[in-house]
Amino acid sequence: MFIDQAKIQVKAGDGGCGCLSFRREKFVPKGGPDGGDGGSGGGVYFEAVQGVDTLADFAGRHHWRAGNGQAGAGRNRHGADGEDLVITVPAGTLIYDEDLDLLLKDLASVGKKICVCRGGKGGRGNKAFATPTNQAPRHAEPGGKGAVRNIRLELKLIADVGLVGMPNAGKSTVISRCSAARPKIADYPFTTLEPVLGIVDLPGYRRFLMADIPGLIAGAHNGFGLGFDFLRHIERTRIIAHIVDIMPMDGSDPVTNYKSIRAELAQYSKAIARKPEVIVANKTDLDPAGSALEKLKKKLSRPVVAVSAATGEGLKQLKETLWTMLSDMPEKSERSEERDEHNSD
Repeated sequence: MFIDQAKIQVKAGDGGCGCLSFRREKFVPKGGPDGGDGGSGGGVYFEAVQGVDTLADFAGRHHWRAGNGQAGAGRNRHGADGEDLVITVPAGTLIYDEDLDLLLKDLASVGKKICVCRGGKGGRGNKAFATPTNQAPRHAEPGGKGAVRNIRLELKLIADVGLVGMPNAGKSTVISRCSAARPKIADYPFTTLEPVLGIVDLPGYRRFLMADIPGLIAGAHNGFGLGFDFLRHIERTRIIAHIVDIMPMDGSDPVTNYKSIRAELAQYSKAIARKPEVIVANKTDLDPAGSALEKLKKKLSRPVVAVSAATGEGLKQLKETLWTMLSDMPEKSERSEERDEHNSD
C-alpha cells in the first residue's frame, strides 16, 4: 500500500539522574562526595535514505521514543548517554510540527537529516556541588525531560516526469510501455489509485524517472475525485507530460478535457502551472485518418507528440523528447521548489 501521509508523536530520551554518594574507604575517614553525573537522553532525528519509498512504516505505530540516559553512580562514574533515535524516511518527505503547523524541514534529497527533539540533559551528581564552604553536599540533580513533539509527515514523490490527464487517458499504459512499472490497467475510470514510479531507460546509458499520477477531474483542487490527495506529487516533477485521449469513450472533447486539467493544476499551485509541459496525444491507433489528431493540434496551437500506448507507436519519440527537455533544463537545487505557495483564491 502506498502511504504518503502520517502523524506520529516523537519523544527524546530523559536525562539520567545525578548520583548522591560519598566515598567510603578503609583508612579514609573523610572521603567526600563522589556522585557522578547522569547521562543525557537521546535525540530524535529524521533522515532521508535510499530504499524507502513510502511512509508505510508509520502505519499502526504512533509513538516513537529515543533512549533515556542512565543515572550516575558512585566513584564519580558518569551515566551512559541514551541512544539517539534515527527515523528513516523517503527522499521528498516534509517534516511538519503538527501543533504549530510549521514546516521544520524538507528532506528533498538522500542524506538530509534533521533533529526534531533534543534529549534531556543529565543531572549533576553531588560531586559537582562541592565547594570550600559545602564540602559534603547532600543533594543531586534529577535528569531533564526529553522534548516531545507531534509530527506530521507528508511525502512528495521526486520524479523527472509526471504523467497527468483525465481518468482513462492511458497514463498507466504509457508508463508500463516506457518502463518496467506494472500499474493496474483496466477500462474503467480511476484504475490507478496511487502514484506509480518507473525508470525509463534509453540507449547510451541514459535514464530518467517517470511518475504516473492518478487521474484528475474538474474540481480536483477542491477535493473532488482522487486528485486532491495526489496533486502534491506533481510539485516535485521537473516536466509534466499531459496525456490527452484523442478518442474519449464518453464522447467528450479532448481540448476541453486538456483545458480542464490545466485549470486544476493552476488553481492548486502556480508553481505547477509554470512547469514545462509536453502534450501527448494518445490512442492514435483509434484515429487512422488522423482527423482527431489534426483537430487537437489546430485548436491548441502547440506542439503535440502523437503516440499509441497500446501499439507502442510514437513512444520512442516521446522518450527522446522528454530526455532532450530534461537535458536542456538547468538542475535546480534539490530538484524542487521547497516552499510552493498554493493558490487558494
